[in-house]
Amino acid sequence: MSSLENSLSVAVDIGGTFTDVALLDRATGKVWRAKTPSVPSDPSEAFLNGIRLALVDAGREAASLGQVLHGTTVATNMILEDKGARTALVTTRGFRHVLAIGRQDIPRKANLYTWVKPERPVPASRIVEVDERIAAGGAVVDALDEASVRKAAEAIRGMDVEAVGICLLHAFANPAHEKRAAEILREELPHLAVTTSTDVLPVVREFERTLTTVLNATVMPGVTTYVGRLEKRLEDEKVAAPLLLMQSNGGVAGASTIRQAPALTALSGPAAGVVGARSVAAACGIKDIITVDIGGTSADICLIKDGKIGLTQNGKVGEWPLPLPMVDMVTIGAGGGSIAKVADGTLSVGPKSAGARPGPVAYGHGGQNPTVTDAHVVLGHLPSKLLGGRMALDVEAARKVVDDKVAGPLGLSTAAAARGILAIVDNNMVGAVRVVSVERGHDPRDFTLMPFGGAGPLHGCALAELLGITRVLIAPAPGILCADGLLAADLKAEFSRTMPKAGAIDVGVANGIIADLKSQATAWFETEGVSEKDRRVQTVALLRYHGQGGELAVAWGETREAIEAAFAAEHKALYGFTLDTAIELVTLRVEAAGVTIEPPPAKLEAGTDVTPFDHAPVHFESGIASVPVVDRSTLGAGATFEGPMILTQLDTTTLVAPGWTGTVHQSGALLLTRKQDA
Repeated sequence: MSSLENSLSVAVDIGGTFTDVALLDRATGKVWRAKTPSVPSDPSEAFLNGIRLALVDAGREAASLGQVLHGTTVATNMILEDKGARTALVTTRGFRHVLAIGRQDIPRKANLYTWVKPERPVPASRIVEVDERIAAGGAVVDALDEASVRKAAEAIRGMDVEAVGICLLHAFANPAHEKRAAEILREELPHLAVTTSTDVLPVVREFERTLTTVLNATVMPGVTTYVGRLEKRLEDEKVAAPLLLMQSNGGVAGASTIRQAPALTALSGPAAGVVGARSVAAACGIKDIITVDIGGTSADICLIKDGKIGLTQNGKVGEWPLPLPMVDMVTIGAGGGSIAKVADGTLSVGPKSAGARPGPVAYGHGGQNPTVTDAHVVLGHLPSKLLGGRMALDVEAARKVVDDKVAGPLGLSTAAAARGILAIVDNNMVGAVRVVSVERGHDPRDFTLMPFGGAGPLHGCALAELLGITRVLIAPAPGILCADGLLAADLKAEFSRTMPKAGAIDVGVANGIIADLKSQATAWFETEGVSEKDRRVQTVALLRYHGQGGELAVAWGETREAIEAAFAAEHKALYGFTLDTAIELVTLRVEAAGVTIEPPPAKLEAGTDVTPFDHAPVHFESGIASVPVVDRSTLGAGATFEGPMILTQLDTTTLVAPGWTGTVHQSGALLLTRKQDA
């Protein structure tokens, strides 16, 4: 990662509707971008199609690639759709029902009296127990009975499963029994994928650790097959570059790491977009942003304060907690493909989506239901053709479906119905923005809104107005920002260990554990081929007040007093108070990063000309207006303009609402500002 030899990097982000590609020459900073329809039946097909398009545009050969980066939703979709491998679980005798018991809490929006605990990904009938026992501090109480492990293998052999997870009691304190059990199971069951809890989440909390192990095992065969298919396609294309995959923590890792712990890729696509957004904002000198990534199916919202992307270990995928380090964001079912429907006289939008196929009615792929995209088409927010003219929109079909299924039943005009669809989806997103801002002590008005994704810039001004935000930042390629984010991502890995017993901070004992974790990080650096000058290591402590059930992460300090002061400051910032009680150290984590080469900053040529190539009738609440349509690629640095205006480009369309002005930054980003009297 330290050399500019083979400086050509390509990033591929596969979404539900489109596959986005960004090709970067790190030596010059030149970027070529491509967008192609996704192929749900074989995502690797769109993966290679997109790379070919970008290479043709750049006039380069596949063999010249030095790095291939990829964001995938394969693991996420398998978990959400319950389509992962049939899995068995091996655990310590007496702990067969940990998954079934779970936690006492219920989902936040569920009815206390009617909520039914969801079916676990592995039922008790596929959970087998082995004889062993390790104490919380790591001491062996009962040695592993290898005969019981072989007996477990015999039972699993008759279960018709594809994968096995192993989660033994207190393995995070001493992994010896888990490692030996895995060796035996791989020997006895060579055709099955085997994973251990210490491969994925070697920390305290039995339910979450067991669930994460099971989910990792469930997605392992599918992800391994998918990664293998990508590597084969790249090999056939004469690409010798390493394949790096995006993780949920905002960093990338090699294919071997992902094969062992594929659960690390859950929610990796949105994480790449956040990394890209921070990079664009930093180029404009902006540190405080709220990102809204609006794709075809969902909207992912994240808050970045002082240029730092927050991580959480309280993330969820669907109904399941997944306490792996991941970018702290909120996801809701709101996107361009979100379906609008009228039931009992009430209009709702999402979370169900038309997806890539059939997609919105305007796409002409057989869609039968009105979507958010169709509403934009009806109101004139979108040009008649997308993808640089390669994809025509059926305006009349969109108008008819909105009229038939929304306007007619509600007794509204077609335009009013379309505005209603957009108003509902915008307010849904505003609620999610308030979760990451107001509910965490931040005033959204102090931030710049950064909408991206294929549909993001269409909603930016409307969302900002609802939130009282006066500044909106539009990336140079907002519809491909997740791919751009992959290019800006560092290699990352985390190495954690829970303390033998939660208690007062003992810096000496902790430093011994940290030294061991750092040695693991060094081994990882060597495996990934990261040069010493590109290595960065940070140590984090997870602390809590005595009696609390959750921890806060703070940077490790040299003294107990400094660490406790940092914890108190973080607790005060989040909750508004501190407690006069003992502070406990629960877990230590070493975060390793291989820093990506920063290409020369892009500088747009200066130019003040803003010349529309067309005018389009756009329906506003005040009436129909003839709005100038401008090709964004014709705008130079320093150009200014006023809304209403429509800006078109390959990957997205930006709607500049009335009352907003725009300036083109030298990086190519657009800064939209709301007039004070608007």
